[in-house]
Amino acid sequence: MAIDARQILAVLDSRCDNFTFPMLDNGYLYLAATRLSLYRAAEEWAMVIETIGYSPRSSLPDTCIYTFASTTCDRHIPEGYGPKEISDLLALNPNNDIRFVFPIDPGDWQGDSGFVQGEEATELVVRGQRQPIPSLEQYEQRGIVLESSPHVQVFELCRFLANDIRDLVLATADERRMSILPTMLQILQLEEWHHPNVVDSEERPSGSEAFQQLAQVLATGNRDLYRPSQPPNTHWRNWPDGGSL
Repeated sequence: MAIDARQILAVLDSRCDNFTFPMLDNGYLYLAATRLSLYRAAEEWAMVIETIGYSPRSSLPDTCIYTFASTTCDRHIPEGYGPKEISDLLALNPNNDIRFVFPIDPGDWQGDSGFVQGEEATELVVRGQRQPIPSLEQYEQRGIVLESSPHVQVFELCRFLANDIRDLVLATADERRMSILPTMLQILQLEEWHHPNVVDSEERPSGSEAFQQLAQVLATGNRDLYRPSQPPNTHWRNWPDGGSL
């Protein structure tokens, strides 16, 4: 059966209504970076969107991996779910899955109330690699204005790391594929694109030029059909309401 671009967009739209499509100005998350990947097999498709950011309600920054697909596999089932809860979860989310990974280890860099520890902390560990705590001058060099200088908030550190070691804080190739069929091949990866402001109920992927074209790429396998005319807007500076709640 041929892949239908309209059905892909319908799936993405429905996930907005179910609040499982990425909102880049999510009031509960300070955004740091994003990535989008497309996968395809003869009659199957998948789109994976990653976001790295920090929620003040969480102890650590997290990388959220949103998977949308014609068929998902190895679904994430929360601990403690019984057969009825699992059945309800799958019925409500037939074409999507959400997983979280935590690339930054806990440590003495963690201060109180969402701030990075002061003079005592000199480094942190990201995916097994030691990274120095940035200086105030380094934040300024990256265009990250500290809201409470000289104190550094965790989301500001997260944005620094996403700038300097992007591949370490976003998902690995294997993590991106956790919920998709192993037969699928990656056909496109984007580090930036024009994302709809889905907080507005009038904005949905089906009305987005970028996602219309991405759906065509998935339907045909022709990556040349992605020719956006709108400038990308996925940088965190374009979503100032993120983390405001």
